[in-house]
Amino acid sequence: MDFDPKKIVFVGLGLIGGSVAKAIHETYPQIKLYATAGHKETVEAAHKDGLVENDCLLTDEEIADSDIIFLCSPVLKNIEYLSRIKPYLKESTLITDVGSVKNDISKEVERLGLSDQFIGGHPMTGSENTGYAYSDPAFLENAYYLLTYQSDKAKEIVPFFDKFITSLGSVTMVLKPDEHDLAVAAISHLPHVISASLVNLVKHNNKDDLLKTIAAGGFKDITRISSSSPVMWENICLSNKDAILRMITEYQEILESFKTAIEKGDGELIKSKFQSAKDFRDSLPVRKSGIIPADFVFYSDLRDEPGQIANVATILASSGISIKNIGIIHNREFEEGVLQVELYSESDYEAALELLKGHGYVLHKRS
Repeated sequence: MDFDPKKIVFVGLGLIGGSVAKAIHETYPQIKLYATAGHKETVEAAHKDGLVENDCLLTDEEIADSDIIFLCSPVLKNIEYLSRIKPYLKESTLITDVGSVKNDISKEVERLGLSDQFIGGHPMTGSENTGYAYSDPAFLENAYYLLTYQSDKAKEIVPFFDKFITSLGSVTMVLKPDEHDLAVAAISHLPHVISASLVNLVKHNNKDDLLKTIAAGGFKDITRISSSSPVMWENICLSNKDAILRMITEYQEILESFKTAIEKGDGELIKSKFQSAKDFRDSLPVRKSGIIPADFVFYSDLRDEPGQIANVATILASSGISIKNIGIIHNREFEEGVLQVELYSESDYEAALELLKGHGYVLHKRS
């Protein structure tokens, strides 16, 4: 198969869409990029940056006239666009999206008879900031990019699109839509539900602001993600309803088992539950990443070039700063920075930040 796109259109050019577009422009400057968005000003800004060819919004027919269409708007908006552009689509046009839920859009793709030319995409990267102004091609580097397909013909296209996405610096994984939604329900969506529930529990019991005053440490760490957009999480919960409900049910069963062990005063069982969790948690690729951070962790933007990690390690070692853990973060939906560095002490932590900033590194800390 000849996979050599000459023209790509982006529907939506926010943080993720803008980052993907910039990564493509940086890697394949010969490809002509076009975009439309909810606000004309976004397209104008991208045109001024030299990213896209157009400086005004596109018609449905202009969107469809493309080799690849990236749907980068909210799920419901993406679904709406599918119906609008279908009358103008060529059979050779590949359609993809960047949404964190595949259930709804997959059903619409099938209903419209577009399964053969649709490959779902989910770049697991991002930031607490939103909008085109914060987009950066570095968000794609070493981040997991999940791909889905729905038909045998689409499956034949996957290896070629996979190679294209990999060339942008991402680490791809191919899943079926239902596998994808169940996976993200477990490792992303349920944690947000639990976090919100825990915050509301503390809020309910916050007499005279006592709990709010002393809240720190583990509570603030595990509930940090509750600061994410409520509107976005409303849409995710409604779009991925079945998978999230399944995970909630399983979580309730595990929580009930914990409750029973505590009621019975079964110390061995309680300890075994904590031990099992600790063993699995410690086995994750980069320890202390994800929802609960280590005490002395920072993140750094890092270009995917040979020797970059070694440079950071050398700079720190030359000042007598010992690294406890260092690694690349592949799932960066709610983290800024591709490189995670964990240190042993607060003094080393503060010294490392100043040292690396002095060498021009862009660093990020958790609040």
